[in-house]
Amino acid sequence: MKVFLSIFLLSIFIVTSCSSNDNNDDDIIIDPIEVNYFPPLTGDTWETSSPTDLQWDNQKLTELNTFLEQNETRAFIILVDGKIVVEEYWNNDLLGQPFDRNSIWYWASAGKSLASTVVGIAQEEGYLNIDDKTSDYLGNGWTNMSQDKEDLITIKNHLSFTTGIDYNVTDEQCYDPTCLNYLADAGNEWYYHNGTYLITHDIIEAATGVTNNQYTNNTVLSKTGMTGQWTNTALFTNVFFSNARSAARFGLLTLAEGNWDGTTVLGDSTYFNAMTNTSQNINEAYGYLWWLNGKSTLRFPGSTATIPSSLTPSGPLDMISALGKNGQFIDVVPSLNMVVIRMGNEPSGSLVPVILHDEMWEKIVETIN
Repeated sequence: MKVFLSIFLLSIFIVTSCSSNDNNDDDIIIDPIEVNYFPPLTGDTWETSSPTDLQWDNQKLTELNTFLEQNETRAFIILVDGKIVVEEYWNNDLLGQPFDRNSIWYWASAGKSLASTVVGIAQEEGYLNIDDKTSDYLGNGWTNMSQDKEDLITIKNHLSFTTGIDYNVTDEQCYDPTCLNYLADAGNEWYYHNGTYLITHDIIEAATGVTNNQYTNNTVLSKTGMTGQWTNTALFTNVFFSNARSAARFGLLTLAEGNWDGTTVLGDSTYFNAMTNTSQNINEAYGYLWWLNGKSTLRFPGSTATIPSSLTPSGPLDMISALGKNGQFIDVVPSLNMVVIRMGNEPSGSLVPVILHDEMWEKIVETIN
């Protein structure tokens, strides 16, 4: 399967230029996780656990770290039950300085999963409903489509990549009306189209009446001790930047199903469960802007083909992942009470470097088993 997966992905990467598990079609149900430790909201204090105490293979851990360093990793963190077991930094930051725990890096498309959490909070607070049509918040004419087709698109379609907006565009980051044309009725096609995702940020601002950064800070960052911000520049459109520990805090929040040390951040369990399970009937491996492992088929970014594979064959079946270009990974694994963070670059330049992700997890599994 891994050879097939590599060949298939290579063909996608060229076109876009940009041992497997036995899985079933059912959503994987794991008993609720009880996280016993959360780091303080301020300061650098974060309790640790020893790989030796967890009976991990230290030689395999060394091999894992070597693999990561050689593949342009900047930051790598493993949490178990909220405590840091592994924390490593290599290479340089965006300014050319040695990377450390305070260094800032971009989340790329891993930030989509943070945006999904923020949308869920906005719904819980009554600012929006994901079943509402997008035009309820952005007004008519936010696309270049006829009004009847535009009105078929709901917020949920943006979260699940099923807007039906034409993805055959020269700039997939563009979400001006001229770039948003009809391809299919909403709900009838799945495609990883960034322009349709970026609109969620405008919806949040229109619904809440404050900036996306203000709302994210008030609802998530201030309650979890995260730092970071959404950034808009010539190079980045609504991309979240933070240090690696803030990404780990977000992973821990998700592991605890929206709770932070007794404080409710996202309390809508119905939304949380929908966000972290299959969201439509076209791509089993996609929730609401989260990638899902353990499914029998999936579609990758840049492709309309459905292939018979799980997302990360080497990884745990119940893993959900926030994945971004150049290998920005936030992996949440309830069955292991684990969060894994990887930030850095990688050579393929793919929208979601799933081969690197699978190779990383192959080495993690060898380390912890």
